[in-house]
Order: sequence, then structure tokens, then C-alpha cells
Amino acid sequence: MNIAIVYDTRTGTTARAAEAMGKTMEELGHQCQVLYIGQAIPAEVSEADLLCVGSWVQGLFIIMQHPTERTMEFIERLGNLTGKKALVFCTYKLAAGSTLSKMAQALEGKGAQVVGQFKYRGPEPNDDFMSFANALT
Repeated sequence: MNIAIVYDTRTGTTARAAEAMGKTMEELGHQCQVLYIGQAIPAEVSEADLLCVGSWVQGLFIIMQHPTERTMEFIERLGNLTGKKALVFCTYKLAAGSTLSKMAQALEGKGAQVVGQFKYRGPEPNDDFMSFANALT
């Protein structure tokens, strides 16, 4: 499977999570491209069999959590994703709030089928992601 992982990061935590996800996918035999959101070309990543979009969580401690504006603008620039699978992920310190649902809704609005939503308190993918990745093989 051809997988594109696109992420926005501020401190590097989300970048490390994206890299770890990519490494896991490659170890399972998938082709994986991990790209910072500022370098990703929407038309190219839209061609992937599975599009993964990640953001760090913005907000005020434990209220008003949301994905970054750059993440939502990137999703908006994606073309028609009908028939494509997608997953969303975020990294957070205290709470993730509606971050995942906002990204998922935006991708579904483009026609994608969101097959996974993952949140990480640090840079390491959790057991839920590992189960998801293993199920892809």
C-alpha cells in the first residue's frame, strides 16, 4: 500500500510521531512518504492509497482545542478524495478536544473515508495505531 503521512509540528513532537508511524508502516511492507505540511503537494499526496494527516493541538490548556490553521488549510487544498482512505492523528499535552473530529469532518467533506483517528500524548504511536497498522497487512 502507498501511504502518505502529512503533519504540522511546532516543537517536533508531531514530526517524531509521524516518522514513527511511517517507520512502522514501512516495517510492515508498505511504501510510505512522511512530509511536513509546508512541503507536501496536495495533488501528489492525494494519489496515496492511504492519506494520514496530523496536527499538534492548539488551545487554551484544556478548552478550545483544535487543529492548526495550516492543517485545515492543507486539507482544504486537497482535491476530491472520493474512494480514498484517510486517517487523522494529533499530539497533545493535556487534552485533544475536537481536534480529530474537525480534521476527520474536513476530510470526509472532500469525499475521503476516515478509517482511523489517533491521539498521542508524546511522539510514540500507541497500541491502537499498532493494531490498525497490523490490520492493513
